[in-house]
Amino acid sequence: MYKKIEGIIVSEFTYEESSKIIKIFTKEGIVSVIAKGAKKIKSPFFGTTTKFTYGVYNIIYKENGLSRLVDSDILDDFRNIKKDIVKVSYTTYITELTLQVYKHEENLNIYDLYIASINKINKGYDPLIISNILKLKLLDNLGIKPVIDKCVVCGSTKDIITVSSYLGGFVCKNCLNNEPIVDIKTINLIRGFYYVDISKISKLEISDKNKKEIDTFINDYYDRYSGIYLKSKSILENIK
Repeated sequence: MYKKIEGIIVSEFTYEESSKIIKIFTKEGIVSVIAKGAKKIKSPFFGTTTKFTYGVYNIIYKENGLSRLVDSDILDDFRNIKKDIVKVSYTTYITELTLQVYKHEENLNIYDLYIASINKINKGYDPLIISNILKLKLLDNLGIKPVIDKCVVCGSTKDIITVSSYLGGFVCKNCLNNEPIVDIKTINLIRGFYYVDISKISKLEISDKNKKEIDTFINDYYDRYSGIYLKSKSILENIK
């Protein structure tokens, strides 16, 4: 059965001597496709079947097997990402994370969030900030969203002065124990990150202090509650 799919290649593997098996993340899920002869320079698939290439792919579809690529049309090769090791590292990391979360909950929203994030990184937006926005949003799909609209201890919406990964969210001054206080901008940004539409972001000016506090909280939160282990995380940490 012939089928047209739109999506991004999230992995590629050599098959035999000259072919590839690619996995394409689409709105309908992940599709495994064999691209015959794709490793040959003269192949029409040579430049269209590389990792992090977004396109439209015509395939002979097999629901419970390996589909076969017939032809392809690139919509975006995300060239700016591919030529920058930092952007590649962040993209690899959020790709691995997104696919892990997608296994947990096959939600169309996850695909849209991922594509929006890749687009912003490719356009030059800070990959650390974009990845943290995505990570915060994906906590909803994992069912472990932190409390960011009120104090996690007493429920008050007033005098919020810090955020605690240990307690699971915002903390007001009356419930503060030994948690380190963070900048008020960090608190506002975390809440803003959760509600912002990534595709509509047009400006990101955040201080290094705020970025560090946000990154520390989100990483600690994932370590405590998600149970997700990512191979790409150690590579990214070295890059950072």
